[in-house]
Amino acid sequence: MTNYNVLVVDDEREIRDAIEIYLQNESITVYKAKDGLEALDVLTEQDIHLIILDIMMPRMDGITATFKIRQEKNIPIIMLSAKSEDTDKILGLNVGADDYVTKPFHPLELVARVKSQLRRYTNLGNYKSTEDEIQVRGLTLNKTTKTVTVDDNDVRLTATEYKILELLMENKGRVFSIEEIYERVWKEPYLNAENTVAVHVRRIREKIEINPKEPKYLKVVWGIGYKIEK
Repeated sequence: MTNYNVLVVDDEREIRDAIEIYLQNESITVYKAKDGLEALDVLTEQDIHLIILDIMMPRMDGITATFKIRQEKNIPIIMLSAKSEDTDKILGLNVGADDYVTKPFHPLELVARVKSQLRRYTNLGNYKSTEDEIQVRGLTLNKTTKTVTVDDNDVRLTATEYKILELLMENKGRVFSIEEIYERVWKEPYLNAENTVAVHVRRIREKIEINPKEPKYLKVVWGIGYKIEK
């Protein structure tokens, strides 16, 4: 892996420095910040491809920083937290994080997740199709420009949201289980990731559906999984 810039944001210097060492071993350029405010400054000055972001920080925490970042950028965000409760994980995913790692973590696991997110971000068109543009009534996904529109209105999706929607739209009418979606999109074994997939699906619905509670496109098949209605 080369030519990637990763921003590491954590108020503990030892953690920033340790992550930097492991990422540099993968030929990744590392930028560092000690809180959300510093992170926003770095993003205005550098071309960053992925952010590793702690939740609990002074001045500006990771949740607030993610919310502000998502107003402008769709780059992958991996959240770090010392808390292991599902509520913290869901909160981070709800505001726009793509992945979540609980402290203490194994550095090699974090590196693997970074690589996975960078692959998705820089190569969104992995799933093969005979068409560059996929349409389901008013919903359109263009695989060349990596854009999504609903009734000609642009929809801003994160890289992970895009991959989920692309997978489902390329297989219109087919029901994918949560496990299958996770393994196809995250490209790693499914392990207690039900909430992760559900949160991303909910965020997609909020962006493409007029009424997310009565979805027109992205349907749930209770007890089985999700599909895009033909």
